[in-house]
Amino acid sequence: MVKKQGSNFYIIGAGFAGQMIAGDIKRKKIFGKVAAFLDDDKALVGKDIDGIPVLGPIEDVVHLLKSTDSDEAIIAIPSAKVEKIKSIYESLKQNGFKHIKILPSISQVVNGTAHFVQTREIDPLDILGRTPVTISLKESLSYLRGKRVLITGAGGSIGSELARQLLSGGAERLYLFGHGENSIYQINRELRLLQSEGVGEKATIVPIIGDMKDREYVRFIISHTKCDVIFHCAAYKHVPLMEENPVAVIENNVFGTKNLLDAAVEFNVKKFVLISTDKAVSPVSVYGASKYLCEKLLLKASEKVKGKDFMFVRFGNVLGSRGSILPLFMEQIKNGGPVTVTDPRMERFFMTIPEACSLVLQTGGVGKNGFSYLLDMGEPIKIKDLAEHIISFSGLEPGKDIEILYTGVRKGERLTEPLWLKEENPEPTDYPKILKLHAVPINFNLDKLLEDLGRICISGKTKDEKEYRNASLLRKVLKDAIPELENGKEKN
Repeated sequence: MVKKQGSNFYIIGAGFAGQMIAGDIKRKKIFGKVAAFLDDDKALVGKDIDGIPVLGPIEDVVHLLKSTDSDEAIIAIPSAKVEKIKSIYESLKQNGFKHIKILPSISQVVNGTAHFVQTREIDPLDILGRTPVTISLKESLSYLRGKRVLITGAGGSIGSELARQLLSGGAERLYLFGHGENSIYQINRELRLLQSEGVGEKATIVPIIGDMKDREYVRFIISHTKCDVIFHCAAYKHVPLMEENPVAVIENNVFGTKNLLDAAVEFNVKKFVLISTDKAVSPVSVYGASKYLCEKLLLKASEKVKGKDFMFVRFGNVLGSRGSILPLFMEQIKNGGPVTVTDPRMERFFMTIPEACSLVLQTGGVGKNGFSYLLDMGEPIKIKDLAEHIISFSGLEPGKDIEILYTGVRKGERLTEPLWLKEENPEPTDYPKILKLHAVPINFNLDKLLEDLGRICISGKTKDEKEYRNASLLRKVLKDAIPELENGKEKN
């Protein structure tokens, strides 16, 4: 939304981040002026910073401000806990602020830089759950300085956030690999805008459109880019949709990952980080089975390399990803409800996308070849509670203004998602929120399973036309190797 000339910005937080944003607004003449800083620091309240008064304490002075429709509040306290952000947000809303932005507590800010372009409209994620762990990107990404980094699925939720954070890593090149033209266009454009506004370092950004199912094309890309590091995020992920398209998910996730791993081994990629999911643990969905097999493929590939680091990082749900429940709930609320929840008992582990990506990037630097890692997700959250929170965030009352409708557990889902097997016995590492898993050997022939699946998924692998794209046969082959798939839907 374009602001009219003369709008007032009120920056919550007069520390380095708030001061840098105020400098940006003043220097770039961003449709208005900074009217005041609001801060709780008694040493700052009552002073001027570059001609801008510092008012406070925050929640005592908000009600004294006469906010207009064009005024904007910017919460610029990257170190603030979730509870503090929630309190400030509610105070601003109660006192008439219609435009509230936030400088997310992403790791870049910790390194002493903050820019107006990094601010965004506040959303439920900013006042939900735990306070994200803070990591210094410049320190944790030092292993990528001068390197060529390729991100698969770079237009997706995880891939695009990895790309944003990698701007601070000093990489020589960022290769944005993806199948979706529009999503790659969007992240390529965004990264170039961030760079033009002074965010991060001057890595060369190279968008690449392609399909990881195309084995020869993947070989071509990995050999010609000479990438040092691969973060493999690309995957089909939507559980109920993939239950309807089981051949597609195995073809894409399993054989696409195998193509990447084979090329990475062949062309001397130094580091390969696979993004995995809690749904790979005792999988009850075809998507979960596909990621389970990807984990095993990664560990097998790690046995073929010396002096390299091939690893996977597993975590649960991320809040706000495309196709996830948060945007769905927001859309349902916008349309007047109802908000649909499968079962009042259903719960999931959640983490914000920026925190998950910071931890993935850190793991990539400290992780060792052939090891498996798990992000500490904290305590699980009931989906029902999440729905109520988002309804309340929207200024409405659950059950009164917006109904919550329970629709029943769908095929491939379960009420809870375990993060690890008992045998994997997660152990703490020297790094907060990063756990190490013990490898569990598989009890089936992986090569034979891939051969059987290949005849179903890949054109030209079978002479029996009844095998190709046969979903029933694929399920049988998978269940013979992974019996847990029989439990694809929990009973009420």
